[in-house]
Amino acid sequence: MSFTAGSLYRDTGNFFRHQLLTIVLMSLLTSFITVLIGHALTPGPDQLSLLTEGDAGSGMSLLEMVQNMSPDQQRVLLRASAAGTFASLIGNTLLLGGMLSLIPMVSAGQRVSALRAIGASAPTLPRLLLLVFLMTLVIQLGFMALVVPGLALAVLLSLSPVILATEKVGIFGAMRTSIRLVWSQMKVVSPAVAVWLLAKVAVLLLASSMTVLPANVASVVLNALSNLISAILVIYLYRLYMLLR
Repeated sequence: MSFTAGSLYRDTGNFFRHQLLTIVLMSLLTSFITVLIGHALTPGPDQLSLLTEGDAGSGMSLLEMVQNMSPDQQRVLLRASAAGTFASLIGNTLLLGGMLSLIPMVSAGQRVSALRAIGASAPTLPRLLLLVFLMTLVIQLGFMALVVPGLALAVLLSLSPVILATEKVGIFGAMRTSIRLVWSQMKVVSPAVAVWLLAKVAVLLLASSMTVLPANVASVVLNALSNLISAILVIYLYRLYMLLR
């Protein structure tokens, strides 16, 4: 296979630069949708105030704190966590679908807006949503067991969304094909996924310096930055898969 990681980086950078405005708008739009859904589903301030009651003390592990909560506090915590997870899942799926529609349409010479790209991905969104959920679940379980299995799964499954969107295969077929292809191209895929993960961590650390902004505005900005990072990785992986085909 006559390509290198360097050529893929340059190709990714060129595409990102030429479609910067569309990708930024898509990142902001999906970020706004994520924050809006999360805000709508999260318990109100009166319910969240229950979490600060009692002795949820310092020095306890997270598991001990949850065990020491009252049933009402546990229900509020579960609902808040589920709201954040669901909102993030929807936002990530819309971003993935939009990017996986944008790239081939632009490559075919079409002028595409962020809304049109997301709209064009509508037929694949249900399957993509289920795939993103399964990938997130498996990777999180890997990180809970040990960090290394989580990293390995994140790398091996990284091509699954691209395969699902471009081939007539099922969800598990896309995951199996991704594992097989990535295993043979580990040196090309793993550095990109590792940089993506580190950039995500950097965005989380940036959150502590954005306390001057209103909470919702800061959430939209941080989610948009995170989406931009993910969009770059999607471009890279899509270009790689096209070459592997």
